[in-house]
Amino acid sequence: MSTAATVTAATAPTAATTADGYVTAELYTQVQQFYARQMGLLDDGDPDAWTTTFTEDAVFAEASRLNEPLRGRDAIRASSRARQQRLDAEGIDFRHWLGMLDVRPQPDGSLRTRAYALAMRTPRGGTLDIFASVVCHDHLVRGDDGLWRVAHRDLTHDGAARESGAEESA
Repeated sequence: MSTAATVTAATAPTAATTADGYVTAELYTQVQQFYARQMGLLDDGDPDAWTTTFTEDAVFAEASRLNEPLRGRDAIRASSRARQQRLDAEGIDFRHWLGMLDVRPQPDGSLRTRAYALAMRTPRGGTLDIFASVVCHDHLVRGDDGLWRVAHRDLTHDGAARESGAEESA
């Protein structure tokens, strides 16, 4: 029996996936646009608008930078505002580049995503510095308005110590 003939209920196509288990081009494009807009808000120095892309009870974990995860949109906003103030004071432009995006639909309609991100900073009048290479694991949910929002974000910097049992896939 061929592999294609052994589709199970766990791998059977849904409205969000194709017969081979990948998300549809339409859904993939929606998620790409979500991230392009989300990172654009952050990189354009608008932390208040950026944090609206998170749920009210979102969790933001970044073990190499934060002692404890940020819990809730208000905590994420406060941290993002402080970061933007530091960047402005230091005269630094900061950019994010996401790629290698993997999108996995969940039975409840949410999405699990995994992407590589490069975080880059450029002092005004200076040269580009790649600040960090990061793996980003997100759990995206649709808000009441139909827009995607981050319910949980976990960032792992390349070269950082890993905890045993850490999640390796989306």
